[in-house]
Amino acid sequence: MWRIAQAKLRGNTLTFGSRLPVVSGPKLRRCYNEDVAYGYRVPKQFEYPDYSPEQLKNRQQQAALVCLVDAYRSVGHRATDLDPLHLQQQPSIPELNPARYGLSNMNEQFNIDGILEMPPKGGSKTASIAEIHQTLVDIYCGHVAFEFEHIPDTAERRWFADYIESTSNQSALDSDKKRRFHELLVRSETFDNFMQKKFGQVKRYGLEGAESAIIALDELFSLCSHSGITDAILGMPHRGRLNILVDLLKYPPRALFHKLQGNAEFPDDLPASGDVISHISSSPSLNYGCKEDLNVTTLHNPSHLEAVNPVVSGYGRAKQMYLYDKNTDPGCALGDRLIGIQIHGDAAFSGQGVIMETLGLSNLPHFSLGGTIHVIINNQIGYTTPATNARSTLYTSDVGKLVNTPIIHVNGDYPEEVARAMRIAFEYRKLFRKDVIIDLVTFRRWGHNELDEPSFTQPQMYNIIRARESVPKVYERKMMESGVITDADAKQVHASFTKYLETELAASKDYTPKADHLKGKWSGLVMPTQTAPQPDTGVAKETLREVGERSVLVDQTFKVHPRLVKHHIQPRLKRLAEDLAIDWATAESLAFGSLLKQGYNIRLCGQDVGRGTFSQRHAMFVCQETENVFVPLNNISKTQGKIEVANSNLSELAVLGFEYGVSIQSPNVLPIWEAQFGDFNNTAQVITDTYISSGETKWL
Repeated sequence: MWRIAQAKLRGNTLTFGSRLPVVSGPKLRRCYNEDVAYGYRVPKQFEYPDYSPEQLKNRQQQAALVCLVDAYRSVGHRATDLDPLHLQQQPSIPELNPARYGLSNMNEQFNIDGILEMPPKGGSKTASIAEIHQTLVDIYCGHVAFEFEHIPDTAERRWFADYIESTSNQSALDSDKKRRFHELLVRSETFDNFMQKKFGQVKRYGLEGAESAIIALDELFSLCSHSGITDAILGMPHRGRLNILVDLLKYPPRALFHKLQGNAEFPDDLPASGDVISHISSSPSLNYGCKEDLNVTTLHNPSHLEAVNPVVSGYGRAKQMYLYDKNTDPGCALGDRLIGIQIHGDAAFSGQGVIMETLGLSNLPHFSLGGTIHVIINNQIGYTTPATNARSTLYTSDVGKLVNTPIIHVNGDYPEEVARAMRIAFEYRKLFRKDVIIDLVTFRRWGHNELDEPSFTQPQMYNIIRARESVPKVYERKMMESGVITDADAKQVHASFTKYLETELAASKDYTPKADHLKGKWSGLVMPTQTAPQPDTGVAKETLREVGERSVLVDQTFKVHPRLVKHHIQPRLKRLAEDLAIDWATAESLAFGSLLKQGYNIRLCGQDVGRGTFSQRHAMFVCQETENVFVPLNNISKTQGKIEVANSNLSELAVLGFEYGVSIQSPNVLPIWEAQFGDFNNTAQVITDTYISSGETKWL
């Protein structure tokens, strides 16, 4: 922990006196010198002190102990108690046996400086093998497991090990926090019981068995609020959605009950079809005792699993660009004020390709959010499919290693450990501004939905589930045994929330939905009509000529490729000067530039859009000497809008979803996605069908 305390933030980096730091950041990747281009934003780098000479010498002298500690950090997760149902067989992990490394004398004392972070014993840096081994078991083989040794950055691996080891004995919560957790868990269970009693024939996809997901989100929202984050963009599937909306996100139960009784969620005079209950959303402002509220935007999701994830990323990125352009805080770094949150199902996370595509965008300079926190609600089963048929990996979260994401597994039967896992994930994201995954291992009390019979295909699993206590009841009993709450307290929480739901159900009969879709940035816009007037899109000839000339104007010190000078720049200037016919690329530049002159921003995105697939566009030039990037259209005038030229990775579905997210967050920005070839659009069809062509009709 002393190394963590030593670190001091100075500007965008952490410095450590004369100690040689280990620097985090991308390595071995070719890149443009694009840092001055509009929209190019990367997270700040984090530096972490390397071992001191004394520590390195100690590590060399205690090589066997280093091997044992590294084994627990690498494979300790294989020996953890993660399964609430105890169906998973615990394998024998020989690497975790001290004797394997010649450490058979359990009383032998070792200097642990630079090897393991243990709670200090009166300033001593020595411990016996017995103490060391027990510490490693407690940290790495409890109800929380860690995977971080696959991360290539030394700084990240060092920080992760030091942080979890030095804070392992600091996880105790005060009574107020425990009562808060109890109330959230009880309310979730009460809500599910109420829904089963009043709307027993409704597929609600309840949270029963995974109630700790609410604890994870509540802890995350609190951490965000106390860290100065003002906006959280949330995407989640159907499982537990209604519980979270009602319990945490202030969705009025009367509005839900109104819809469940066959009514629409929109006023009758609006041209909207509405959607099923598992797709509705709520975007409240939450106060956790801080000066500023946390604004949570929950995005609508379609039935196609995980399709909402890139939309979350695009929406969040556009919001951050908006905050950046407002220049309210010039020192604001990527991820300082906004966070992305994605909740996943276990089978979908390992099965849906959009997961890998969205993760692939996470660290790219024109797509990064500065770190998204992923929570997998791991029911240990798909619709009816067990893990052995659902994935080829050990864990459902393994696909996150595609982008070297650290993974924290936690047993959902232990809400306080779930909160601890979230605190660790949040601290990692706060420092490194990268994605992090929490694999919340739970169970599903019912089948895929409440009308399904799961024992047709999983009889043993559901014999165990039906015989065990619920997560809220187990936690409530523990709180009563420890004196945090009384029996009267517990009954009061149950009774008060049940009464509240009964009151809301009665009020639903007179509930009238209100329109709230044309507010904020959408103020002043109107719904499309069949008789829209023909807009005047004409632009003065002098303006077009100016834009055209500026679209290829570069400083003399900037070395453009000579073939571009001869075949692109000079012909364009000649056609404009002599009023000759212009080519497609020139017309496109005139359209872009005229919008920019009016103050509108443009985001041009797709594979190789800067140059253009057919070497036709050249919206960006690359200096032949320095590889610096220059975008001429951003230098038309001092008051113009900006164009972000975002060369994407080789993805269609996630990239189009990302750009859709940009469009619904920033209606006054023109986002353009260019499919590199016509048939490339086919692999983005899910976004076209579920969002672009139908989103406004379903959700306004």
